[in-house]
Amino acid sequence: MAQGRSSAMGLVALVLVVFGLLELSTATTYTVGDNGGWTFGVSDWPKGKKFVAGDVLVFKYPAAAHDVVALNADGYDSCSAPPHSKTYTSGNDSITLKKGANFFLCSFGEH
Repeated sequence: MAQGRSSAMGLVALVLVVFGLLELSTATTYTVGDNGGWTFGVSDWPKGKKFVAGDVLVFKYPAAAHDVVALNADGYDSCSAPPHSKTYTSGNDSITLKKGANFFLCSFGEH
């Protein structure tokens, strides 16, 4: 009986691992702005897309002209990055979406 219970527990653990892998494998990678990249005029880009936690946004841009700042709703609404906001500057940044709302802006001048 103990051996049967051990096998059943192993099967349950395997099923949980498989479901976890399936959940991870359903994540989608999106390039922000599609072929145009992270630049002016991408505010309509999200329309028609359904983003979920775990999806990855790829921000492609000229590093000398833009950056990507991850911030909260207040920072987004005021168009200003609060102190200690995470800033990406590589020109090819991959950011995994967290559960809930995710906000990004470019902190260059009037962008």
